[in-house]
Amino acid sequence: MDHTLSILLGTAITLGFVHTLIGIDHSLPFIMLARAQDWSWRKLWMVTTLCGLGHVLSSVVLGFVGVGLGGAVERLNVIEARRGEVAAWLLIGFGLAYASWAVYRTLRGRPHTHAHTHGHEQAHAHEHHHEAEHLHPHESNQRAVTIWTLFIIFVFGPCEPLIPLLMVPAFEHHWAAVTVVAGVFGAVTIATMLGVVTIGYYGLRLPTFSFLGRHAHTVAGLTIAASGAAIKLLE
Repeated sequence: MDHTLSILLGTAITLGFVHTLIGIDHSLPFIMLARAQDWSWRKLWMVTTLCGLGHVLSSVVLGFVGVGLGGAVERLNVIEARRGEVAAWLLIGFGLAYASWAVYRTLRGRPHTHAHTHGHEQAHAHEHHHEAEHLHPHESNQRAVTIWTLFIIFVFGPCEPLIPLLMVPAFEHHWAAVTVVAGVFGAVTIATMLGVVTIGYYGLRLPTFSFLGRHAHTVAGLTIAASGAAIKLLE
C-alpha cells in the first residue's frame, strides 16, 4: 500500500494544483468581490479558505457516503457532474443578481434635485442623493449575504478529480490513506486558490480597475456570471 499511497499522493498534489489553476471559478469571484467591496487581504484569505473547505469537504462526504452505500465510481462521477451543473447555474444567477443590485444601487445613489418654495419667497432647488440615507446602513448585511451565498455555491461545486483518488484506498478499507489523500488534495487546492486570488487581488489595484469607480460592483457581478457561463459552455 505504501507504493500505491505514494502514487495517490503525487496524483493528488498534481490534480489539486492543476484543477484549481485552470478553474476560473476557484478564484475569479473572490478577486472581483474583494476589489469591488474593498476587502483586506486577510478577509480575502478567510473567505477563500472557508469556501475552499466547503468545496473539498462536500466531495469527501459524498465519497464516504458512496462507499458506505456501495456506489460505483461512475455513479459518483455522474452525481458530481450534476452538482457541477447546479453550481454553474448558481454562479450565473448570483453574478446577475449581484450586478442587478449594483445597478439599482448606482441609480439610487445618483444625485437629483428637489424644488422648494417658502411662502412668497422665490423658489429654490437643492440637490441630494439617497445613497447615504438608505444604502450604507444595510451594506454590512448585504456583504454577509454575499459571502454565505458564495460559500453555498462552492459547497455545490464538485471536486471531480478527488472521487477516484478516494475510492482506491476506501474500497480496500485503508481509512488512514483516505484521510491523508483527502487532506493533501484539499491543502493543495486551497493553497493554490489563495495564491491565485492574492496575485489577482494585488494585480487589480491597477488604475484600470480603480477607474471603474461606482460601476465596480456591476462589473464584478457580470464577471462572476461570465465565469459561471464559461464553466457551463466549456465544461
